[in-house]
Amino acid sequence: MKERARILVVGGGYVGMYTALRLQRRLKRELGRGEAEITVVTPDPYMTYQPFLPEAAAGAISPRHVVVPLRRVLDRCRVVIGEATAVDHAARTATVRTLATEEEGTDGRRIEYDELVLAPGSVARTLPIPGLADHAIGFKTVEEAIGLRNHVLEQMDIASSTRDPGVRDAALTFVFVGGGYAGVEALGELEDMARYATRYYHNVRPEDMKWILVEASDRILPEVGEEMGRYTVTELRRRNIDVRLETRLESCADRVAVLSDGSRFPARTVVWTAGVKPHPVLAATDLPLNERGRLRCTAELAVEGVAHAWAAGDAAAVPDVTAREEGRECAPNAQHALRQARVLGDNVVHALRGEPLETYAHKYAGSVASLGLHKGVAQIYGRKLKGYPAWFMHRTYHLSRVPTFNRKARVAAEWTLAGLFKREIVSLGSLEHPRAEFELAAGGKPSHDPPHNPKGSS
Repeated sequence: MKERARILVVGGGYVGMYTALRLQRRLKRELGRGEAEITVVTPDPYMTYQPFLPEAAAGAISPRHVVVPLRRVLDRCRVVIGEATAVDHAARTATVRTLATEEEGTDGRRIEYDELVLAPGSVARTLPIPGLADHAIGFKTVEEAIGLRNHVLEQMDIASSTRDPGVRDAALTFVFVGGGYAGVEALGELEDMARYATRYYHNVRPEDMKWILVEASDRILPEVGEEMGRYTVTELRRRNIDVRLETRLESCADRVAVLSDGSRFPARTVVWTAGVKPHPVLAATDLPLNERGRLRCTAELAVEGVAHAWAAGDAAAVPDVTAREEGRECAPNAQHALRQARVLGDNVVHALRGEPLETYAHKYAGSVASLGLHKGVAQIYGRKLKGYPAWFMHRTYHLSRVPTFNRKARVAAEWTLAGLFKREIVSLGSLEHPRAEFELAAGGKPSHDPPHNPKGSS
């Protein structure tokens, strides 16, 4: 191993955190002797376990328990809270914009490295739809999950207190765009929560609400198979959820959702979960990208044709060596990301020690999805499950995968208590603007503009 190996990990999500965790375990002696240094650059001081976001939005899990504090887990790494804006791999440097950058009046700080691990994840893929940027809500971060929960309950409060039927209808109309995991699970959990909450409103009934799922293709949840996808559509429609396949959102300007089939819905809630795209930092590197903007990688998770550069997860186009079709790539999902991170960490260590590299090979085990409390679908090793068994499998699988025993215990405890006590339906919308009341009391005008806080994907 060289005298000193400086390893830079860009991203603190699945791949970033697990790769750094693997590295600090495998290089424990080298780190102790000062022969190695691991730096993790991440926009957030935590890793978000995204499969639990729908339950956090519905109040089944505390938002604090779906995130893992990186400084506690990566105690042998140097964690830099900031966002990588450019990478010059030829010069082995990365430009990072931190929280102190604006205060210092600089464009960013430069971090030098010997080995680069690019795992910035992805960002929401949006389209130039009128009104989308002004009114839609995403569902990729824990902040968005909390905000969406508060927003839904706030709309129910508006509907309960208004005498204007137009305002009431718009408040009780919820449009979700995208029939993948994020959209279906978020819709299922929030509809379940809102249905439960109506028992505490004297003039809002479950049938007063309109829940609409818009999907551009002819099926939803393609990961669980065609049969389970059809079952999910039937199950959602049985709950009075309007599922519209082969339909697109054309506009949501002026808080009116206009669909490609000609339908128009006054709606104060539009949730956008229609896919993701690679993080913009990939385009600001001198590394090879494929036609979709992802890094070209080998089966050993090294960037193709480039030494000392590695990638995995959403940012990487990794060949699937277990597939029958030639040229097929691993799907950019959590199942692959978690397993790729272990191989990636090991291969970086192998490369530093001059050892042979491992090939990443993993057959897809299956998929599970929650549709609300005690409802779900799953396809695992060819076996199909639905209803309560699938929901139980969903919880069991993700409880086993959430990082650290601390988080596992807290989530399990919350689920146990949720079975003994009633669901919490409190809206804490003031969290989004904590200074508004004080500014008003001090004679100022409360500002509802969030502070500038550039964030990447975690």
